[in-house]
Amino acid sequence: MSRPVLLAYRALGLGDFLTGLPALRGLRDAFPEHHLVLAAPAALAPLVELPAIVDEHAFTEPLAPPPAGADIAVNLHGRGPDSHRVLLDSGPGRLFAFACDGHDGPEWRPHEHEVHRWCRLLQESGIPADPARLELPPPVMDRPEAVTIVHPGAASPARQWPASRWAAVARALQERGEQVVVTGSELERHLADVVVEAAGLPRRNNLAGRTDLLGLAGLVAGARRVLSADTGIAHLATAFGTPSAVLFGPTPPDEWGPPPDRPQHVVLYRGGRGDPHAERPDAGLLAITVDDVLAVTTACFAA
Repeated sequence: MSRPVLLAYRALGLGDFLTGLPALRGLRDAFPEHHLVLAAPAALAPLVELPAIVDEHAFTEPLAPPPAGADIAVNLHGRGPDSHRVLLDSGPGRLFAFACDGHDGPEWRPHEHEVHRWCRLLQESGIPADPARLELPPPVMDRPEAVTIVHPGAASPARQWPASRWAAVARALQERGEQVVVTGSELERHLADVVVEAAGLPRRNNLAGRTDLLGLAGLVAGARRVLSADTGIAHLATAFGTPSAVLFGPTPPDEWGPPPDRPQHVVLYRGGRGDPHAERPDAGLLAITVDDVLAVTTACFAA
């Protein structure tokens, strides 16, 4: 007899997948007899396989239809109505989701921390979920020498600290004797070039576009520390327990930041809230100085 199907819909990016791990673990524990399918983008496949939580990864782009006919579907994607509609159109036997447009469910709370939001959806639906279960097992691969990672990119200009400041941080750390590498996607290669050149780093230390997702995960897992804005690599550092400093703005860290009870992860935030999709860096983010970042690396991550 085939197993009943439980579909978890979270067709989003890297940080979204990692912040959704506690909810996925809650579903796995609550429905051990179900075939657990995660609907998420294909690009995440190397990481989806690491924790051995789901039975199947259905490659699904944002708001694209998931596999049809699940016995239970869980909307871990958004508040609705669009994501609700996509799931309902797939014909599940039952849908767990936030209340929206006539669908009964827990209340959506603006500005709730992303990890706690999806755990609360399950908790208020009678499914235990522990927000602390963020860990990810490191990939099995050769470990490079521990490095300090500087990741200057972010998903939008609003969250991107100036390249000149990242270069100043990288130069200062290199002068302390640290091995500094700069990471990013292929689209961020030019940004990484600017940081590497201005910092006086060897060209080989520019890894932007030269690591796939699994390679980046292995690099983060073995790194000495990670310095970044509020973006996906910061969540990788949290998942692997790698010390990190994360620069926040315009979104506050109490919505997307690392757990406050883990001292190896430090946030820099000057307050305020802005448009996370704006075309220029947030004023609060710009209020963070090079000296602020270097002071954190000295005080909190000294060798």
